[in-house]
Amino acid sequence: MPTLNLLQDVPNQSNIARVELPNGIIVLVYENFDTQSVVLSGTLLAGAIYEDVEKNGLASLTASALMRGTLRRDFDTLHHLLEESGADIGISAGTNKLGFHGKALAEDLPLLLEVLSDVLRYPAFPINHVERLRGEIMTWLKYQQQDTRRQVGKAFREQLYAPDHPYYYSTRGTLDTLPTITIEDLRQFHAMFYRPQGMIITVVGAVTAQDAIQTVERYFGDWQNPDYAVFKTTPTATTPTEIKRVFVPVSGKTQTEILLGVIGPSRSAPDYYAANMANSILGQFGMMGRIGEVVREQSGMAYYASSRLEGGYGPGAWTVSAGVNPTNVEKAIPLILGEIQRLITEVVTDEELDDNKRYYTGRLPLQLETNEGITGVILSMESYGLGLDYLLRYREIVFNLTQADVLAAAQRYWQPNCYTLAIAGPEIK
Repeated sequence: MPTLNLLQDVPNQSNIARVELPNGIIVLVYENFDTQSVVLSGTLLAGAIYEDVEKNGLASLTASALMRGTLRRDFDTLHHLLEESGADIGISAGTNKLGFHGKALAEDLPLLLEVLSDVLRYPAFPINHVERLRGEIMTWLKYQQQDTRRQVGKAFREQLYAPDHPYYYSTRGTLDTLPTITIEDLRQFHAMFYRPQGMIITVVGAVTAQDAIQTVERYFGDWQNPDYAVFKTTPTATTPTEIKRVFVPVSGKTQTEILLGVIGPSRSAPDYYAANMANSILGQFGMMGRIGEVVREQSGMAYYASSRLEGGYGPGAWTVSAGVNPTNVEKAIPLILGEIQRLITEVVTDEELDDNKRYYTGRLPLQLETNEGITGVILSMESYGLGLDYLLRYREIVFNLTQADVLAAAQRYWQPNCYTLAIAGPEIK
């Protein structure tokens, strides 16, 4: 098997160009002339964390409306300009940040950045398009009232986090808050929170770093917002010190959703790697790890069963989920808890740890096969402060993890009789 020449074959500090423009925008460029395309992605500090609770959904609606027309181009002109070049731009707002991505032929990078600049800086918020978007979101929210996975997620989030925590809320808003959001609210939110300070733009593809940086500066270099609001950080959160259980009745369903979990580490936490390894062993690797093996394969109690570690900008959840026959709910939960108990009382086996280490390092080249994959990795490196040499250190980070590290991380976040449990499905008489 050929080996990678890491300094040449993976993005690192020697081949990623990184500059900070005078207005605060950070630009990262990785040249890849093996393709004819160019991909860009980035973030802006305009997530739902900046909206007021009574206007829940404002950040998401604002982001969704950006591509519906600008002060310079209406909807048809904007999209015709992209479509005739085969280019694409997408924008959405999460809890912490707004994210954007785009793809085009390398020769059309100036077009991609010009349009991105236009929609981010000069949105028109045309009322007919905003109302259509609002209607689509509210229809989706009504539909989700009968979706057991959405309902169990909502109930779990509202039990795990306090009402004053941004992770308590959905970024899409509610049927009560969305109707109260006005066009003026969108304009004010945009004027207050869309700014170059803290913005990241990553470009990967068949373009020189010098050309890419100059093009970004051409369309974004003069952007200023001196009156921007203060940067917000995600507040901390702690797992409840007791069992918190909630049931959401959803009639007419043949499957019940179980979601059980705790507060987990952020992506920047020192023990994130150990916790992520523990999570893989618990409910990801192979056929969904130990959870999949015990709950689904051996016991036949679930249609699916797995675990997930969010590991984002703030204290995201570490969860185990399962879809079961309604009559099997009280049988499946003890099986899940048994595997969690085993994870926090026994070291994982040598074979489990070795298999997962090889899996994590072995899939890295696959993540770097496309411009999209490379862009995502570089953006994460910058966003989470991992350092541009992260990929050079990645194998060492993974293979240095010990059984004791994995056990300690599991024990830090999971405690006996301290978890949140949400169940959504038909009521059993």
